[in-house]
Amino acid sequence: MSKGNFYITTPIYYPSAKLHIGHTYCTVATDAMARFKRLQGYDVMFLTGTDEHGQKIEDKAKEAGCTPQEYVDNIVLGEGGVLDLWKLMNISNDRFIRTTDDYHVAAIQKIFKKMYENGDIYKGKYTGKYCKPCESFWTESQLVDGKCPDCGREVQDAEEEAYFFRLSKYADRVQDLLENTDFLEPRSRVHEMVNNFIKPGLEDLCVSRTSFSWGVPVDFDEGHVVYVWIDALFNYMTALGFCNDAKDGLDKFWPADVHFVGKEIVRFHAIIWPAMLMSLNLPLPKKVYGHGWLLLDGGKMSKSKGNVVDPYILAQRFGVDALRFFLLRSFPFGADGNFSNELLISTINTDLANDLGNLVSRTVAMAQKYFGAHLPEQQQVNIDMDRELVEMVCGLRDIYEAQMEKYAFQNALAEVFKVISRANKYIDENAPWVLAKNESNHPRLAKVLYNLLETVRICAGLLAPFMPDTSAEIANRLGGVTMDWDSLEDFGVLPVQVATVNGPALFPRIDMEKELAALEELSKPKSDIEIEPYATENVDFDTFCKSDFRAVKVKDCQPVKKSDKLLQFTLDDGTGTDRQILSGIAKYYKPEELIGKTLVAITNLPPRKMMGKESCGMLISAVHTEKGEEKLHLLMVDDAIPAGAKLC
Repeated sequence: MSKGNFYITTPIYYPSAKLHIGHTYCTVATDAMARFKRLQGYDVMFLTGTDEHGQKIEDKAKEAGCTPQEYVDNIVLGEGGVLDLWKLMNISNDRFIRTTDDYHVAAIQKIFKKMYENGDIYKGKYTGKYCKPCESFWTESQLVDGKCPDCGREVQDAEEEAYFFRLSKYADRVQDLLENTDFLEPRSRVHEMVNNFIKPGLEDLCVSRTSFSWGVPVDFDEGHVVYVWIDALFNYMTALGFCNDAKDGLDKFWPADVHFVGKEIVRFHAIIWPAMLMSLNLPLPKKVYGHGWLLLDGGKMSKSKGNVVDPYILAQRFGVDALRFFLLRSFPFGADGNFSNELLISTINTDLANDLGNLVSRTVAMAQKYFGAHLPEQQQVNIDMDRELVEMVCGLRDIYEAQMEKYAFQNALAEVFKVISRANKYIDENAPWVLAKNESNHPRLAKVLYNLLETVRICAGLLAPFMPDTSAEIANRLGGVTMDWDSLEDFGVLPVQVATVNGPALFPRIDMEKELAALEELSKPKSDIEIEPYATENVDFDTFCKSDFRAVKVKDCQPVKKSDKLLQFTLDDGTGTDRQILSGIAKYYKPEELIGKTLVAITNLPPRKMMGKESCGMLISAVHTEKGEEKLHLLMVDDAIPAGAKLC
């Protein structure tokens, strides 16, 4: 029977073209919590997704030469994208929302209109500062050295007609929520929100934009799009069917039990989000937990800073479970953590290879060596020698549970590894290899090995939220034994005649020096660009000199009918007579982009017919392959060069 319902979310992620280990941190933590609650017997809803609207997406799509929808589709659904990363990291989310999903877009329009109709959204004019990377509005007083206080980047002056949400109306209620409840944790985040944002005077929030179009349209005022943070925050409810019929679960799972978010977006979740829910008289989530950042060389990981760490490389070299374990074992969840490859390798060697892996390998190997397929039923207890280990194991589940309920993942894992360390010491104290020499000691030997196997079972069961595949493999080596929540409280669940199964080392020890050198080599920037192979056949110099390269001015450029490749150029080549050249570059350039440009053409090639039209010469371009896609760039020269000038 279910113990109840549990709803947990990550923030929906901006679809970055380069995902790094920092993106993985919050999602792995959320996954561990979701798996823990399932282990306890709760009916869990775990939501994650992508935040796909906004000016920066529109700008990046333009830079990439595609539509915003094509841009986000490629990053979310494409090879190495968001969904691929979550699959790689064994993320067990129940639902995945994209803010471009039709049902979500329609729901946001209804939500915006509801707040407008109840008087909490009104029309005005925005004048102030805007950080495009953070999609954040700031007042002059909130800037730090004139820059965005969250990311430290330059801000832009912004002035446009806009709708505003009456955030100031809810300042007192939000302050009371933060100061007098456990809504926001860790507690240090409360002081930041109240002292930095509410007490200086909470201003109304700009909630629409007119300077770009990639967003949810305000359906009652053409030209306005909904501010991305309204769009993004309400995903937690639209994914459960709020204001739509496409999804369900709202009655069952709302209010959310906890939103896990990075500390840089606590302001949106702890101030703006509850205020908007108050505006609509909706239940508030039970908790927002603002975790810290993974830092590299003292700074937040960021593609723009060039200090990202590739989770694909780390997972490939060390294993997914080892990487998941490291992220939650090494850093207190509420604080910042300093990532390094040295710390990662050291943690794997110490905790996983030396302690856990060694315990499992030694215990199973000794059971196989001394007793074969099954431990014997006759076992001899030594209360003095067994008491400490058995008592530690018996009390482990409750201690672990208390830490997990506080989202203290590091502490929960520390408790498990105290027991693992004690079990390794127990082996040395009892010296099974000595007991095995005398058959009269075999009942005692069987009990020692049983105690060790049962310790392994309980520890492996509690490690399942962090290392699901490793936990399952250990269960297999213990004969497929159960690891359900109730069985992890009691010592002695393992059948006395347990049948063990041997296997390779769970976590082979890593050579630190060699691995760091390999990682350094892999981290060197590699070009995504492939160039055509060089020609091996030499060309006679006199033959080359016969080619007549000339500067030509584009007077007109038109697509060729019935061809999706050809453009027809009308060119001034300096002779006083227009030259016509056809070129198969339609997929790389729009005709209007080229008019007035100065290009380079070979003009003494014999004319040839293309699609019934005569082409007199060839335009020079450079071709390469980038990320598997062919790219072409026409050779353009300074417009000061006159038409007909010979290139030599």
